Amino acid sequence: MSGLASLLIFLLASFAAGGIGVYFTNPALPTWYAGLQKPRWTPPNALFGPVWTALYVMIAVAGWFVWRNRGHADVRAPMAIFIAQLFLNAVWAVIFFGARRIELALIDIILLWIAIFGCVAEFSRVSVASALLMTPYLGWVAYAAALNYAIWRLNP
Repeated sequence: MSGLASLLIFLLASFAAGGIGVYFTNPALPTWYAGLQKPRWTPPNALFGPVWTALYVMIAVAGWFVWRNRGHADVRAPMAIFIAQLFLNAVWAVIFFGARRIELALIDIILLWIAIFGCVAEFSRVSVASALLMTPYLGWVAYAAALNYAIWRLNP
């Protein structure tokens, strides 16, 4: 498979996770989410789209860089963790916005952060650039986890 074709697959996989999130998030924003108590440090809804778009591109490129090194390194573990974090990423929106289970979404986002951390660690053994591309995602998910926790505490 050519380099561009494999990059396209990584982009599609990353944005598929995001698309699942959008599917469950958008209908809940003006209704359920708008009615929740949120901490004053909650970013405006308009910020999430651009941030996630940039993050999904970086996630895809990071995974692709690792995949391209498969002839020089064993990438099975890094790719397994990569797939796991994409799955946990997509599931979070289903749980939080779809099922409206803030406490279960908190568990998912903690597992997501751990998976991303694992990706950074495993990716760094194959491609330092990949690990660096994943670090903004790690930071954003840490912030999102804190926000998830705060919303859970404010909405018993």
